[in-house]
Amino acid sequence: MRSGETITVDTVSHEGILEDQRDFDVDGPHVVTGPVYVEGAEPGDVLKVKMLSMLLRVPYGVVSSRHGKGALPRLAGGGVPAGITLEEIMPPVGTDGRATGDPTRYGDVSVFTPVRRGRDGVPSGVLPRGGSGEVVFPLHPFMGMMGVAFAPADTLTAPSLNSIPPTLGGGNIDINLLGVGATFFLPVYAEGALFYTGDSHMAMGDGEVALTAMEGSLRATFRLTVCKAGSGDAPSVAFHYPFAETSDAWVPIGLSDPDGSRNGQVNDLNIAMRRAVVNALDFLQDDLGMDRAVAYAYLSAAADFEISQVVDRTVGVHGVIRKDHFTAQ
Repeated sequence: MRSGETITVDTVSHEGILEDQRDFDVDGPHVVTGPVYVEGAEPGDVLKVKMLSMLLRVPYGVVSSRHGKGALPRLAGGGVPAGITLEEIMPPVGTDGRATGDPTRYGDVSVFTPVRRGRDGVPSGVLPRGGSGEVVFPLHPFMGMMGVAFAPADTLTAPSLNSIPPTLGGGNIDINLLGVGATFFLPVYAEGALFYTGDSHMAMGDGEVALTAMEGSLRATFRLTVCKAGSGDAPSVAFHYPFAETSDAWVPIGLSDPDGSRNGQVNDLNIAMRRAVVNALDFLQDDLGMDRAVAYAYLSAAADFEISQVVDRTVGVHGVIRKDHFTAQ
């Protein structure tokens, strides 16, 4: 496609289709559409991805937990804080039934989540609260995975990258702010950028703690635009690191281990947090002209840093810098 054109993708969610994700550790479980070749995109450019529409294709979503994944099992590697039991939801590793080959005995928990439209036509997710009660929460559709081909320098000898951990080329970034109206900036590493998408979400809380969001098939429409260095069409940070923007905020991103699954994963939120802060400082200094020390003080006083997700091997943190703070009063 040409730069500036729009593309619509009918996505298929893998949740509710796969028996289990245990056999997908080599390349990942996601149903991915792409690559899309964008004319004029070259290494060193930025691909600007504008979210124009996210429409539900089915009236339900699925939220899944699987043993050894999610926020609680991840704690096992570094010790378990007092009062936390890792087997609260799923059975212990040695007794989860995977050796049987019978998916009904794995101990996975997948929660079917219907979509209900209110009188105003706005859809919501519905879960049982216990007894006759319900929990009703708003939907916010977005694509968990949006990326470009990320090729390390030793491409010829590097193994294939897994779809689960996000990278410098984006991918399974899982930031719930990237719904309709948001913009995602990705550094380009290959000719044509080679955009891809998948992992469609209907709703997700920060952290995505159980393993998946409320996942279901969406029809997503994007505008893909190539931004050249020096054009002013993309934040300077975006030429070397993913960066996002909404109508209300700039969103610098930090990842704990952004090189993919090549050498294992580092699941350290401290690293992701520090990278998000550094990227925020670079943006405030280089793009908005702030003194770096003053920018550091501003971030502490008035910006929010949120956990994107803790379940994708490489964990993420994103900052939220409100644009109205920079509007003359």
